[in-house]
Formats: sequence, C-alpha cells, structure tokens
Amino acid sequence: MSGAVHTAPPATDVVRAQPSGFFGDMTSVASRALRLLPRDLEAIIPAMLIPLFFLMVTIGAIQNLAGDVVSDIDYKAFQLPVAIMTAVTGMSRANALVIDISEGYFDRLLMTPVNRYALLLGLMVADFTLFVVMAIPVIALGFAIGVSFGPTGVLGVLVFVLFGALWGLAFTGFPYAIALRTGNPGAVNSSFLLFFPFMFLTTAWVSRDVMTDWLAAITWFNPMTYALEGMRSLFSGWDGWALGRALLSIAVVGLLAQSLAFRALRGRIRRG
Repeated sequence: MSGAVHTAPPATDVVRAQPSGFFGDMTSVASRALRLLPRDLEAIIPAMLIPLFFLMVTIGAIQNLAGDVVSDIDYKAFQLPVAIMTAVTGMSRANALVIDISEGYFDRLLMTPVNRYALLLGLMVADFTLFVVMAIPVIALGFAIGVSFGPTGVLGVLVFVLFGALWGLAFTGFPYAIALRTGNPGAVNSSFLLFFPFMFLTTAWVSRDVMTDWLAAITWFNPMTYALEGMRSLFSGWDGWALGRALLSIAVVGLLAQSLAFRALRGRIRRG
C-alpha cells in the first residue's frame, strides 16, 4: 500500500485593507449618507413644509404692519431668508450618526483604515447637498408670491441658496458635537433649541430701527443678523460690505460649532 503524498497548500498572500485616501473615504461616507436620506423623509418633509407655512402666515399676519418700516425691500423678500434658515438649521445626519454609534457601526468603522476626519466631513457633504435641495421649494414659493432678485438675477439666486446652505452647514457642528459626545438621540433632537436665540434675538421679523433699545442692542452681537442682512441685500443689488459681513458671521458660527464637533470626534475615537 503506497503512502499518499500530502502537499501543503500553496501559500497565499494575506489580504489587508488598504487606505483609499481622504477624498475617497469622504466620498464613500457622503454617498452612504445620501443613499440613506429616503429613510428619513418623515423628518425631512416636515422640515421643508413648516418654513413654507410660517412664511405665508407671517406675511399674511404682519406685512401690512411691518412692511413699510422693515427696509427698502418688499416684506415678502425680507422674510424669505428667514424661511431658508429655518429650513436648513438643525437638519443634519446627526441622528443617523447616533444610530450608527448605538448599533456599533461607527466603532466598526474605527477598526478600518478609514480617515477619521472623513467620517464627519462626509456627513457634512451630504448635509450641504440636502440644504441646497431644501432651499429649492422655499425659493419656488418666493417666486410664486412675487419675490424678485432684481439686479442680481440668477447669480443672486445661486448666492442666496449658497449662503443659506453655508449657514446650515456651520450650525451642524452643534448637533454633531452632541451626537458624538452623548450618543443620545433625544439630546441631538434638543440641539434645535440652540437655534431659538439666533432666531428670536435678531432682525428676523422687523428691522432694528423699530425694536426696543435692549433688543436692538442684542442684535448687533447676533451673527444671524448679519447673515440675514447679507442675503436680503441680494434683492436690491450687489453689496460687498453686507455679503462680506454675512460670510464672516457664518464663519464665526462655523468655527465655534465645528471645533466642538471635531473635538467630540477626537474624544470618541480615544474612547473607542
């Protein structure tokens, strides 16, 4: 009986995950976040409809009272930036991030060679895309009720949408910071409350000239005031000073909020 000759299986190379690069990782995270957006339509659709509702109610309720004193633009145009900011503020993928954290998916990502900062920046790319889309029905309603961008034309519309999306992107740092630090969906949902001081302590409904002295003084320190003024300036022409202050105010909010978000990200990475 001849003995069988056993040969060892050929050696195979060990396949290891290789980094795909920062932009590749960010694109992958953003693509996944965008694909999951249809699952959140029950949150996205009300966020689009509520600003439209309040835009019409506000115009119908106080246009005759405030229309002659707010500024040199039509009151409907005066209110349109408020509707844009209400639509985009607080709408982020922070809730989806909390789900990923609670289900362990985020921790599994940390075991891969994915760029850590891309995990957050990819979500923000998806947010920016969502903000642009959410601005479209607001702009459409504005056109339907007679708002005109006058001398700035189509480019003015694009800049208007860009400023609104940038404001929403700047604000996202707050819910992301809360999501990464707490992993609590209730805490993330409450982050929208941070928007109320920005909204009510500013020139959202009337100009500074008709406010009481104490409220008018507060609006000078509210960055949203300058963002609104910059967006409103697009209805009457190109005002570099107003647009520059709007960009600076958005950058200040973004620097604060995003610093908190990336600090919370680093803390979760250390804990993970």
